[in-house]
Formats: sequence, structure tokens, C-alpha cells
Amino acid sequence: MRKYTIKSPLFFCLLMVGMRGLAQYNTEFINYEYTRRSVSFNLDYDAGSNGIQNNLINKFIWGGKIENPEKDAALAKQKAISNFGINLNYDVNAFVKGNSRFDFLIGMKSQQNSNATFTRDFFSLLFYGNQRFAGQTANMAGTSINALRFQELKIGAIMHRVDSVAKIGVSLSFIKGEQLAYFKANKNSSLYTSSDGSELIINSQFNIALSDTGNKNVFAFNGIGASADIFFETPYKSKLGKRSVLTVNANNIGFIHWRNNSVQLSSDSVLKFQGYKVDNILDLRDSTLKKINGDSLLKSLTNARTESFNVNIPTNLVLINRVYFENPHYAFNTGFRYIFNANYRPYVFIEPEYIHGKFIYSVHLGYGGYTRLNAGLSVMYNSKHLFVKIGSNSVQGFIKPDKTFGQGIYLSIAKKLK
Repeated sequence: MRKYTIKSPLFFCLLMVGMRGLAQYNTEFINYEYTRRSVSFNLDYDAGSNGIQNNLINKFIWGGKIENPEKDAALAKQKAISNFGINLNYDVNAFVKGNSRFDFLIGMKSQQNSNATFTRDFFSLLFYGNQRFAGQTANMAGTSINALRFQELKIGAIMHRVDSVAKIGVSLSFIKGEQLAYFKANKNSSLYTSSDGSELIINSQFNIALSDTGNKNVFAFNGIGASADIFFETPYKSKLGKRSVLTVNANNIGFIHWRNNSVQLSSDSVLKFQGYKVDNILDLRDSTLKKINGDSLLKSLTNARTESFNVNIPTNLVLINRVYFENPHYAFNTGFRYIFNANYRPYVFIEPEYIHGKFIYSVHLGYGGYTRLNAGLSVMYNSKHLFVKIGSNSVQGFIKPDKTFGQGIYLSIAKKLK
């Protein structure tokens, strides 16, 4: 009875594609109420899971040895299906003078999105191997992993005097696709390990899509695409408060066409290994089995082909209702967020604000998305020439990383123009 080696688990290979660098709401239009014509820099980062604590997420991002207590704590929190996601967006943009009714928008932006849905058994296989499944079948059906990185050049306009008070913004983006990695385990995907470890049966029903694997840097031009952003804001009368404002924003409505050197792999087969005692499929170290390695196993399982294909990018939808009060000056926001094509769950939140001179202080409470409960805070400074906002919608991840499930930070700095 011998062992063999498979290196670099597929989960890490795919998920880490989108995390080479390290989202409040990932939109240029929402701050226009304060910045007007301006040049700005914006950074937006969030990460979270409803089954993996922040200290383990930090190991994914920054590296480091994952200890057994960390794995055990995460396993204890696993549901039948858990979610995981990381978003990083940063941009430079400008609203420049059009006429008395509208301004133009130009900008450059980089976006990274890595997300996953995975079964409890998949998590256990990934971190512990298959020994604990002796005599059992590990279920992987429903597991999916997406990692996407792209850059865009954006042009648009905002009409800020629609019916004298409302605002409508529209922008179009040319997209350069840098990198894509996608994996989905379909119905019946599983791994059976015999009670003595001498037999493995892999029921492989999965799809994989990869951009050009030989071109992996920020200058890589592996895909081309387009997207649109739509923004609408209007004040309205309500019985609550002095005045109310409704904001609706949808961005990243688009796709990327990945070129002919991209790879697609699919499998719908059963593969059986017998005669080798396998206690841990992630730690197989026997030189006599050099022919059985990660590459040869993948080729045995899949129908691999190079071809072009289209992929929808994660589309971000945000709705915010803001009610203004006076004496003292404060506002109360309620909101909803959803990211399509991203394993994201509906997110609802409230944000009370206190307005004091040039400063606005706010508290954020939300539930859903990639995490469970989020809490955050922010401070905004808005003067005649300068706008600065810094905050977090998931500050708990920096305070108690071993007990909490989300983290994030956002920053906007704008120099106002005449």
C-alpha cells in the first residue's frame, strides 16, 4: 500500500487568482451629491464568509500557516452550504463641466472579485483530506468558485437638474479582461473513500473555465468586453422627517469575451483508483506513482479544449432611502444591496448619520451578503475645495478576527473643481 501526491488544491489555485492585491458600493455616482465637479481617488475593499472566520480569511490573503485550531473553529461553523467572497475596487475619475444641467464623467478603474459557494464536505476535504471520510462519500455538489480581475476605461454623464431636483447618471465602459478562473461541481459530484483507504471513487461532474494560463500579469489582455452603469436619485415628500431622497444605482451591467487561447474543461465520468492506501488525498508522496499527479489526473477526468467564450461580470445593485431630520441635524438611511453572478446573498442595512458642520458621522448595521451580521462606522469631511470619506461596513473583522466573519474598508478623496 503506497501513497501519491497531488499538489496545489484546486480551491486555492482558482480562488487566489483574484486576490493578488488585496465593496462600500462600487460606484462613482453616489458621492456626486457632495463632490460635484471634481477629481477623485476611490478604494473599496471587503471580504467575508458565513462559515470562515476573519483570522482564516487573513491567511488566504496575506499567507501564513493555517493551524488546526483555526481549521477546527471554522469547521464547527460550517453549514451544509457556505459562502465566501472578496472584492477589491480602486479607481481615479473626474466629473468635469458640461453645462448648467449636466457634467461629464471620465475614469479608469480596476476590479477584482473572488467568491465561492462550497459544501461542508468540500471544506473538510480541502483542509483535512479524505481520511475522516473512510467508508463514506464526500458530497461536493453545488460547490462553485469564481475569480475575476479586469480593468476598465469609463465615460459618462450625470444630469443633475432633471425636473429641477432629480439626478440621472449613465456611463459606458470599455473592459480589458485580465484573468478568469471558474469552477463548478454539478449534481452528484462526490468522492468515495473505502473504509481501509485502498479504494477511491471520484464521481466527477464539473465545469472549469480559465483565461490564458500563460499570461498572468496586470498588462495581460486576455479578454475584451463592455459594461454600463445606471444611476437615479430623486427627492420626494414623506410624512417622516423634513425631506427624503431615494437613490437607485446599478453598475457593471456587462460581459467579457475571453479570447481563443482561453481553456474550458468539463467532465461527467466516474474514475476509480484501487490498490493504494490513501489516507489524505492532499498529501500523497510516493515517487513510484509519478504518473499519477495533479496534471495527469485532471487530463483523465476532463474534456479540455481551447476556445473563446463570454462571461457575465458581477452586477452590483444598490437602493438607498435617506430621510433628513433637524434639531439636531441627522439623517437615517435604509438600504438594500445585491451582487448578481457572485454567490452573493441579499444584503439589507441601516445607517444613522449625524451632521455637524463640515463633518458627517455615521454608523452601519447590515445583514447578509457573504457574511452574517456586519457593523461599521465612517466619517466624512466636506468643504468648499475638498471631500474625504473613510470608513468600514465590517469593522468587526479588525477588532476580533478569530470570532467574526467580515472585514472591509473604503476611502474616497476628491479635489473639487470650479
